[in-house]
Amino acid sequence: MNDIEAIERATVAAVSPPAVEELDGWLLPFDEGTVKRARSAVPLHRGEVGDETIDRIEDRYDSRQLVPALRLADDECFGALRAELERRHYVGDSPTCVQIGSVRHMREVATVGAALAHVDLAPDEAWATLFLGEGFDPVDGAHRVRALSRAKGSLYASVREGRRTLAAGAMAFSHGWASVHGMRTEQSQRGRGLAARVLAGLSEAALARGFERVFLQVDAQNAAAHALYRRAGFSTRWQYRYWQRQQWPR
Repeated sequence: MNDIEAIERATVAAVSPPAVEELDGWLLPFDEGTVKRARSAVPLHRGEVGDETIDRIEDRYDSRQLVPALRLADDECFGALRAELERRHYVGDSPTCVQIGSVRHMREVATVGAALAHVDLAPDEAWATLFLGEGFDPVDGAHRVRALSRAKGSLYASVREGRRTLAAGAMAFSHGWASVHGMRTEQSQRGRGLAARVLAGLSEAALARGFERVFLQVDAQNAAAHALYRRAGFSTRWQYRYWQRQQWPR
């Protein structure tokens, strides 16, 4: 299995949607929540895609009464597919970078002497509460907590003061990769290096499990996150967008 396929399978596994199908070299996850990775079809290989495959993907999402959506890399090989999606009234948005790195390098991002994030085998209420706090969409936050809590074997890191969670993240393990998800820092606590402590805590847990390669996905326009991940040794492998069919009023 090549890296692209392994990463795409691991990405879907990390949010563990209620149902997943495979069709013509695509993964089709199905979920009614707001987490786009859990409800958008993704190709496992680069190459041309025929119109009949798109027809079949649309049929599968329509049959479940879900809006058809695709998670598609910006690669040139998908140029004809993007043109066809636009013809079908799809719109591409939310450009996101897939970045890869080394677990050992990620460990070095925390300030020397700083306490690492505490890592748990399951999310608790304090971990989940951060996703619902000020500055975050509580509906989307609840869906993300639910999605990240479903995957078997994931880990949940948090930096706390007393009972208050200031920063959090999760790590999943699948198809030979560790992957970082759900990085959050309370708005009033940003700039203190807390996210770096989360990454470092997760890296130690990954090393203890024998994982060396790690990936994450980050909003292409999130400059602060990109700066952190560069310090942690990550570099962009590819960029994708979510293409969703527009629903026209009748």
